[in-house]
This record gives sequence, C-alpha cells and structure tokens, in this order.
Amino acid sequence: MKRLLSATAMLLASAMMAQAEGELQLFNWGDYTSPELLAKFEKETGIKVTVTDYDSNDTALAKIEAGGAGFDLVVPSANYVPIYVEKGLVQELDLSKIPNHKNIAPEWLNVDYDPGRKYSIPWQWGTTGVAVNQKLYSGDINTSAIWLDPPPELVGKVNVTPEMNDVLAMATMYMGGEFCSDDAELMKKVRDKLIEAKPKWLSMDYGMTEKMSNNDVMASVYWNGAIFRARLANPDVKYGYPKEGYPLWMDQVMLLSDAKNVEEAYKFLDFIALPENAAMISAYARYANGIAGSEPFMPEDMKTAPEIVIPAELVSAGHFLSTCTGKGQDYITAIWTELQK
Repeated sequence: MKRLLSATAMLLASAMMAQAEGELQLFNWGDYTSPELLAKFEKETGIKVTVTDYDSNDTALAKIEAGGAGFDLVVPSANYVPIYVEKGLVQELDLSKIPNHKNIAPEWLNVDYDPGRKYSIPWQWGTTGVAVNQKLYSGDINTSAIWLDPPPELVGKVNVTPEMNDVLAMATMYMGGEFCSDDAELMKKVRDKLIEAKPKWLSMDYGMTEKMSNNDVMASVYWNGAIFRARLANPDVKYGYPKEGYPLWMDQVMLLSDAKNVEEAYKFLDFIALPENAAMISAYARYANGIAGSEPFMPEDMKTAPEIVIPAELVSAGHFLSTCTGKGQDYITAIWTELQK
C-alpha cells in the first residue's frame, strides 16, 4: 500500500510540476497587454499567461516589495528600473536564453537606466501629454496651461492622471524647472500652482480612452497611445505635446527575483523581442516599441498618427525622467501627498 501511495504521490507531483511549467504570471499596466499576443504565445509554447493589472508604477513597486505576490514578470517605466535593481527585486537576465535580444533597436539597447539591457526587454514607449476635445476648445493644445491654467471652457472638465512622476514633471517644467529639482523656492512654486489648479479639475483618474471617447471628460493629462485609441472612436479628441516640456517614457519587462516560472518567463521575453510580436503589442495598445524590424508589421494608421509622430518643433521639449533621490524626491513626495488630500 505504501508503495502504491508513493507512486500515486509521485504521479500527482509530476502532474503539478507539468502544470506549473505551463504557466506564467505577468504583472502589467491595465489595458496594456494584447489578448491576441497571449493567444499566439500559448498556441506556440503551451504556456498560459495570467495577467494581473496595476494602475501606477508606485502601486506595482509597493506590491512587489511586500513580497509573496507570485508574479514572474513586471513592466516598470524607465525611471523605476534602477529602483528595482538596487532593491534586488529583479534578477540579471541570462541573455543566452533570449536569442532575440539582438533585435532590440540600437537606440534602446544602451539606455542609461539599463546599459546593454542586462535586466530588461522593451515593451512599449511613448509620451505623456494633454488631450483635448476640440469640439469644446479650439485653442492651443500644445501647452500644460490646459490643466494648470485651464481656459474658461475647460474649467471643471479636466482630468489629471494620478501618476506622480508624470504630473510633477510636467508641472515643474511648466514652472521653468527640471524634474527632480532640489530648489526649494522652485518646488514651492510648483506646489502652489498645483494646489491652485486642482479645484478647476474634474477628476484625477484613469480610463480616459473611454471617458474622452464618450465626451465624459473634455481634457486630460494622459498617455499618447490611450488617446490615439480615443481619437479613433471620437475624431474631436486631439493630443497635444506641451511646449514647456513633457515626459518621454519606456516600459520594459523584467524578471522578478522570486519568480517561480523562470524558464517560461525566458520564453516570453524571447517571444516579445520578435519584430512581428512586438508589432502585435503596439497594434493593441497603440504605442511604439523598441524592437528593430517591427515597422513592416505595424498598422498603417500608426505610421503617421499625430499621437505617435511628434511634431518636429516639439521634439526637443520631450524629456526622459530621471530617478529622483534626496531632497528632489522628498519635495515630489510631499507635494503629491498634499495634492491627494
């Protein structure tokens, strides 16, 4: 009987291991993962991907730091990558298991926040700007005045996405400074401007693709791909690049230190670095990607979309955000805490 039970237990254990080997836990931004991509990956590999959504970099980081979440992969923005590395939350990649690593575009390979891409594979990149429904407002949309000094038509109709770094960066640039500044006088002006502007806003929320499409919100600080999707549903929605300055960002996939499904994760990382698969990611969420050779597979309407192609005169106003430390971070956190009250 013991021998029979032992054999049965071994069979059960083998079955459980086989099941575990066919699973992968992805922790990603909401409405950011192509179902078609996941279906293709499962068909080709037999690995089922479960996606858990988050709404901000801070939310994701706090969840990972708390431990025990059971995720294998996470998708942080560029200025959070050094934080994950320094805290030991992610592991250095074995590039021999990612032969498609060679497809990463040269401009996205030796990035300051992950030289040589030893810890991350590009997911998508884009901008944070302002979206406006031009049925209500036909003035200049390439300015953060839309939300920090809103014109009368937009007062009480503006949304500001609750992403701390994007909001503080745009407000600081609007006031003539640089993100992460430790200039107390400047940061007081930034704080005062935000506190003054907040009563003129409708909300601090996500979900602007639907809300702007439906005319529930008439202007918003938001991400370019989501507003691209809103415009496709509502042609009155336009995307602006603030001339005072706006964030550039890239999100990338990283392998967590406590990942359980490591080999499955490597297969996924290699899979998304294929040009045709990177294009599938872009086609769904409507952001550019960092994989060379993906262009021929991209939807035609993305090649000339105003949300993707930055006007030449506004290219220089875009800035990648630094990873803030010291007083600069203290000021940002304090202002954000007060703004949330």
